Amino acid sequence: MSNPTAAMLVIGDEILSGRTRDSNMHHLAQELTKQGIVLAEVRVVADQHAAIVAALNALRGAFDHVFTSGGIGPTHDDITADAVAAAFGVSIGIRDDALALLAAQYERQGQEFNAARQRMARIPEGASLIDNPVSIAPGFTLENVHVMAGVPTIFQAMVASVLPTLSGGAPLLSQSLRIARGEGEIAGPLADLAAEFPDLSFGSYPFQKDGAYGANVVVRGQDGARVDAAMTRLAGIFPA
Repeated sequence: MSNPTAAMLVIGDEILSGRTRDSNMHHLAQELTKQGIVLAEVRVVADQHAAIVAALNALRGAFDHVFTSGGIGPTHDDITADAVAAAFGVSIGIRDDALALLAAQYERQGQEFNAARQRMARIPEGASLIDNPVSIAPGFTLENVHVMAGVPTIFQAMVASVLPTLSGGAPLLSQSLRIARGEGEIAGPLADLAAEFPDLSFGSYPFQKDGAYGANVVVRGQDGARVDAAMTRLAGIFPA
């Protein structure tokens, strides 16, 4: 059976404006690879209700899992929870368990638990909470959609909370070879090798350094012996 698939929906005007560089996708891709879940698509949308709903509905029907990041904080532009509720056609409101977690956290910190902070306890009906050991404010899972914060440290903590609950497949293994030749020179032999090993994927990533051209060729697959065999053939075709 093929490995489960996933998509990521990154939400935030700050990403699209270039003000913030997204690192969450890179982290999620690495962690899903270890779990044997294939990250197959990533979308970035603005803080617009209709855009989030449309993207979410497209992705959740096409992939086994959808991970979102951003838009679940206390400010007026944090609209992800409402958009998720709209996408599923369910109600949203203050959840007592989420409210209790937040109230206790702000009491420990000696800070006012005001209306803005209470907004973070609004959870769509039927969702389960995602643990957040960093700042307590929870994410949530609704069916195959996992809704997480955009702050990288919190996102990473939430990923760590969710992944053990998901069924994965065989981890994807990879090896790479640095070849000091231009892609135009290696393309033909590389295509032949890919045809010889149809169960593996071959990627060529060119570089230029000090006027010299080359490519890093990456071989990926679930069978370590097959990856080893392909790398041996590759090194024989393009000796150092």
